[in-house]
Amino acid sequence: MSCVLLVVSLSSLAVLCVWQRVPMADTLVYRAEGEAVAHGGDLYGLTVTEWQLPATYPPFAAVLFVPTTWIPVPALKLISLAGNALLLACLVTLSARLAGRTLSPPALRTATALALWLEPVFQTLVFGQINLAIICLTLWDLTRPAGARAKGAAVGVAAGIKLVPAVFIACLLLRHRHREAATATAALTATVLLGTLALPAASVDFFTRRLYETDRVGKPWIIDNQSLQGLIARMLGDPAPGPAWLLPATALGVLGLWLAARAPEDRWGILLTAFTTLLVCPISWSHHWVWCVPLIAVLLAEGRTRLAAVAAVLFTARLMWLLPHQGDLDLRLPWWQQPLASPYPLLGLALLGAQLSARSSSASTIRYA
Repeated sequence: MSCVLLVVSLSSLAVLCVWQRVPMADTLVYRAEGEAVAHGGDLYGLTVTEWQLPATYPPFAAVLFVPTTWIPVPALKLISLAGNALLLACLVTLSARLAGRTLSPPALRTATALALWLEPVFQTLVFGQINLAIICLTLWDLTRPAGARAKGAAVGVAAGIKLVPAVFIACLLLRHRHREAATATAALTATVLLGTLALPAASVDFFTRRLYETDRVGKPWIIDNQSLQGLIARMLGDPAPGPAWLLPATALGVLGLWLAARAPEDRWGILLTAFTTLLVCPISWSHHWVWCVPLIAVLLAEGRTRLAAVAAVLFTARLMWLLPHQGDLDLRLPWWQQPLASPYPLLGLALLGAQLSARSSSASTIRYA
């Protein structure tokens, strides 16, 4: 039965992609980056697809994308779809490992078939994104046994590709995993050096200029952006909330990492770091929230079935896409539509709030015991 469910789920996705002529725009961007490296083009001056998408990753990532230029675009899209499906199965397995569980083959197939329709996962597949590769690298490394050889290196490589996982290095330091943090830092540094050796001019351009141009990634106020900045921009009707976003984001980042450092279990330290990062990043597209998969796995493992069900429904419902969002309509939403426009950051805030409340209650119990 699980085999049938998985086949039906994957086939439905494939048919939907063909029927809707899904462009898989991000895969095309990666290919264009690889071509710029292979042929000496202007890596951070290129734009591709009808949406004029630019390159936004470090030079090291662009070097890794060179092999995509050896494959015809239709075959590359098929490989991306199939590869992401396999990575999803890997993520489900790693999520179970994070939760302290081992999945049987039928359970793995069933969970993969269902997880495919979580909105962040679905969007990752249809855009041809690399989110699943990044989270699998990070989660595989962080869930390895303490003292495992070169533990932390994969986190550093993941950060070298997309930078954001570098926050986990801070988490390792705060949780007194100094050796792992040092290994991750060394691996990240190696990726920067390799990128600089391969593309010296592009590296200078990226680290001195492009890294700070967050508007290159996209408009921060559109509903696609499920970060704290997106939530605040839409609530205020201000496309550039500035300090109204930056100050709360800074405070939230400090709070989130403090909670992650003091989480009684590594799995919550990892999840709190991930969700804090998603909240405080200037832009966290909805497909970046693939961390919903390990969150649901941990909630199920801890017997919090109702919360897991709520999270699964929230990440499947696609509430933000039900709202009018053409042009600048995202900035003119009535108050009652605001929660529908920002379901993921609201869940992230609720998660941090619940952890803070639990820690406060625990401290009070110890004080008065």
